[in-house]
Amino acid sequence: MPRNTQQDAQDNFCGRLAFEHVSLSYDGNLDHAVLHDIDFIAEPGQTVGMIGVNGAGKSTLASLIPGFYKATGGRITIDYVNIDTLASEKLHQHVGMVLQQALLFSGTVLENIRYGNPAATLEEVEEAARLAEAHDFISKLPHGYGTVLGQRGVNLSGGQKQRISIAPTLLLKPGMIILDDCTSAVDLRTDYRIRSSLRQVMKRTTCLIIAQRIASIQHADLILVLDEGRITARGTHETLLATSQLYRDIALSQQGA
Repeated sequence: MPRNTQQDAQDNFCGRLAFEHVSLSYDGNLDHAVLHDIDFIAEPGQTVGMIGVNGAGKSTLASLIPGFYKATGGRITIDYVNIDTLASEKLHQHVGMVLQQALLFSGTVLENIRYGNPAATLEEVEEAARLAEAHDFISKLPHGYGTVLGQRGVNLSGGQKQRISIAPTLLLKPGMIILDDCTSAVDLRTDYRIRSSLRQVMKRTTCLIIAQRIASIQHADLILVLDEGRITARGTHETLLATSQLYRDIALSQQGA
């Protein structure tokens, strides 16, 4: 397949992501690597889930995509272009990332959500909040979207903060979105509704989901099982239940949770 130019990748973003035998060492010495030979492809519009025990390297892997770290070995491409050659502002424009730790600032709910797109209308803000399952509880706050949040959203619950923190990225409407365990504080029903809404509205968006809960990723097109910085198994939920002991162990530990 012909390769796109750098300008094509920036102006005509499709969202094909490829990790090509990627390794990472914080000190540049591959003997100290925290990620080893990571190799997978996410096609445009696909959802890739990542799961593993704490410290397996999931968040570190995802942090390579927006350029928070640089790969020590191998390369990462988006639409066949090495991300090291892409302008950082264009990369951040097309790749949205929502972290487990909600990033909220002192200001109104409207200002926090509109941070993703300062030119967004109130209707667009409300639609993003609905997709994030936040609109209903925001409407019940003392001043609705005009309610002032304390620093880091201290006047909200953990689940409420996470839902508000998802909305700014949805306003950005990125071609690729990374959800780094960002629904860990919400109940499973709300988690399911959020992901169902995203699947319906962002059909062309390439989505990477990092999760502790199998329920959050079991419908992904591809699931990667990570252990000690390596992909130890890959496949669909059904395939991994049949082939991966680690995946089965995680699933069994979460039954009835």
